[in-house]
Amino acid sequence: PPIDKVLCSTAVRTRKTLTEAGIEAPVDYRDSLYLADPATLLEEIHSVPKEVRTLLVVGHEPTLSTTVLNLVTDHSTDEAQQVTEKFPTSSIAVLTVRGRWDELEPGRAELTDFHIPR
Repeated sequence: PPIDKVLCSTAVRTRKTLTEAGIEAPVDYRDSLYLADPATLLEEIHSVPKEVRTLLVVGHEPTLSTTVLNLVTDHSTDEAQQVTEKFPTSSIAVLTVRGRWDELEPGRAELTDFHIPR
């Protein structure tokens, strides 16, 4: 689906990754994502306006994989196992979330896809 908003770390590497992805969406660059822990990342997601339907987060490891695994309900899927094993640079975890961003809590998302573009 089209991406409505991007949260991106201010690090040079994440900015470059986003530029190379060619995503055409409003971007919020956030210093807080650079050394974020999963709780901080979730706080940033909570701040996303409810009108945003599809959100892209461009950040860092191990925060991204830990956050994905905290949010998903089913860790037995192939996708969850892949996230557990390795979350390489430029990987994309696709989660389906029901409800508003400010209501997102651990165990309330479904991991629908995991893609490593290399």
